[in-house]
Amino acid sequence: MDVRSIRRKLARWYERAKRDLPWRRTRDPYAILISEVMLQQTRVAAVIPYYERFLKRFPNAEALAAAPEAEVLALWSGLGYYSRARNLQKAARQIVERGAFPRDYASIRELAGVGDYTAAAISSIAFGLPHAVVDGNIRRVIVRLTNDDGVDVRRKADGLLDNGDSGRSNQSLMELGAIVCLPGDPRCGVCPVVDHCESRKHGNPSELPSKRTKPYPVRLERTLLIIRRRNQVLLVPSPRVKGFWDLPGPFTSARLGRRLGEFRHTITHHYYRFFVHEAAANSFPKASLWWPFREENEIPLSTTAKKALRCLGR
Repeated sequence: MDVRSIRRKLARWYERAKRDLPWRRTRDPYAILISEVMLQQTRVAAVIPYYERFLKRFPNAEALAAAPEAEVLALWSGLGYYSRARNLQKAARQIVERGAFPRDYASIRELAGVGDYTAAAISSIAFGLPHAVVDGNIRRVIVRLTNDDGVDVRRKADGLLDNGDSGRSNQSLMELGAIVCLPGDPRCGVCPVVDHCESRKHGNPSELPSKRTKPYPVRLERTLLIIRRRNQVLLVPSPRVKGFWDLPGPFTSARLGRRLGEFRHTITHHYYRFFVHEAAANSFPKASLWWPFREENEIPLSTTAKKALRCLGR
């Protein structure tokens, strides 16, 4: 593998073809931390508005560390995997306790919720440290370049890293995997390093890496109740997402009224079908509360509750 040629071609291609993403306009390690955590298991297009709102409200670690958890979760609502938001706040408090954002890989790795990949991304992009990132995109690129499903991806990624500009080097490989070397249908015709790709020479890039067995889909049906009192709606602690509020399901004293609608919702391999009904009751579940309709965005409200309330057509 001609490492120098690959680095050079990737660098030129990246400067020409990279997407204009808001977190690429900064070297602030705190902002990069926010983006990297949000991007875990979430599409770029979905992350952008959350990233911009989150940084506007919490522009630095001090602001995030001091915020009520409920406010943090409310701003995160809809991104899913809410432990990420809680860990971000824990990390912000660690940063505040230290007095500054840590500047070496090992110390960044000690922040709550930060793994090897995130620590390498922050240390290389913000501080120019020579740490290669390895995620699913980069693994796919390297497996295809080598035509070897069992390749030592970490060792190859370290070898491909340009220590002179590690941040750009890491991001070029990540970008290649995100927009060119796609999982099912790689765009080999526009790949800047196609001449170095062994799987392309052997005619099978789309077959690599080997497919992993997906979890068997679980299909579930649930009912949500909209119980109103003047301009308020009844909420209960969410049974699906800790720290969030949801609409109640059927309970002992609830009397179901007309169906307002239905919607589908997916969490990993769980496929829900929710039915939404008006309801009334004389007594209510413990820990429930009445919340004003106009203040829905001031409380961490589950995505399912937001979808159900849309059935009112307000």
